[in-house]
Amino acid sequence: MKTVVIGGTGLIGGKVVGRLRERGHEAVPAAPGTGVDTLTGEGLAAVLDGARAVVDVANSPSFEDKAVLDFFTVSTRNLLAAEAAAGVTHHVALSIVGLENEPDNGYFRAKLAQEQLVKRSSIPYSIVRATQFFEFAKGIADAATEGTTVRVPPVLLQPVAADDVAEAVCAAAVAGPSKSTTEVAGPERFRFDEFIAEALRAWHDARTVVADPGARYFGSVPTERSLVPDEGRAHLAGTRFEDWLRRTV
Repeated sequence: MKTVVIGGTGLIGGKVVGRLRERGHEAVPAAPGTGVDTLTGEGLAAVLDGARAVVDVANSPSFEDKAVLDFFTVSTRNLLAAEAAAGVTHHVALSIVGLENEPDNGYFRAKLAQEQLVKRSSIPYSIVRATQFFEFAKGIADAATEGTTVRVPPVLLQPVAADDVAEAVCAAAVAGPSKSTTEVAGPERFRFDEFIAEALRAWHDARTVVADPGARYFGSVPTERSLVPDEGRAHLAGTRFEDWLRRTV
């Protein structure tokens, strides 16, 4: 089965392509660097020719509210229209746990709009929601740094390894359309400040981490449980943060 992976050269997309190929599928990475641009539609018809499934793990190059909303809505409309023309029978979208809990978060609003487009489309779908990735700990810390202090919200996180997210997306693609949303999260819950502090210690980074009730996350102030899945709802992946840090340091 030919599966096209939109964003297939990125962190998650590259891993999904590899896993699909290991399972014997024809997996084709599609991204601007391979001549496919979902914003303009360039290359979509050609890459989707003969495809039966599409996995969309592309990310916006900008996190500014309007830019990210335009990216996810325009690119998703273009992609779904091209899929319908090509006879694609399964659309898999990667999304985020807790979208409805953060109405002031521009990035989350854009991803929720993307989900709604997928659900209203004629293409049978599967949506996989994931929590924050281990791999983004440094980027989060850098964005939250003032001088030598990292300020993050005093809320819960249940971060997950990118490898485990890719596996969940790959499994959804292979299983066929569920016409539903599933969730994947890491096996452990942390306070946001504990998560960042543990990473910085492992990297011998001397910055001080502070739990600040006014600290923002993607432009909004999250609540205690708005970034974690409801109890018993998510599939819990196997990679522990401590083990991931040990392998990556």
